[in-house]
Parts: sequence; structure tokens; C-alpha cells
Amino acid sequence: MKADIHPKYIDAEIRCACGNVIKTKSTKPTILIGICNACHPFYTGQQKFVDTAGRVDKFQQRAAKTAAAQAAAAAAAGKKKKR
Repeated sequence: MKADIHPKYIDAEIRCACGNVIKTKSTKPTILIGICNACHPFYTGQQKFVDTAGRVDKFQQRAAKTAAAQAAAAAAAGKKKKR
């Protein structure tokens, strides 16, 4: 085996968005995660909505815009039939 080609294996912290900190070993000193066993619905039994970067809001805005465009198209089609 070649010497000095492997990364250092050091004590590390895994930090969750909920504030939970887990001590382990890794090649990186700090690992940031979005969800862990302390806040995951499967382990806690509680449903929790995680809205990362407003994805739900973006979807609702897109859906509203599509509905408005469809209504405008239907109104325009109705005016053409009356002529």
C-alpha cells in the first residue's frame, strides 16, 4: 500500500437543520444535513411539512398562473363565437 495517499479519518459532527448534533468519524470535520432521525416523520411518528426554498409556494403560483391563462383563453374563445 502506498503511503500518504489516504485522507485523514478524524472525529466529525453531523449537524441537522433541527439542531441535532451527532458525533461520528469521517474525512470531513462537519457534515450539514436537512433531516435526521430526530426530526424525520418515519422515526417520530409526526407529520411535518418541510418547505425547502418555497417549493410549495412556487408550485401554487405556477398553478394559479396556469388557471388564469386558461380562464383568459376560454373568455377569448367565447368572444370569438359571439361575433
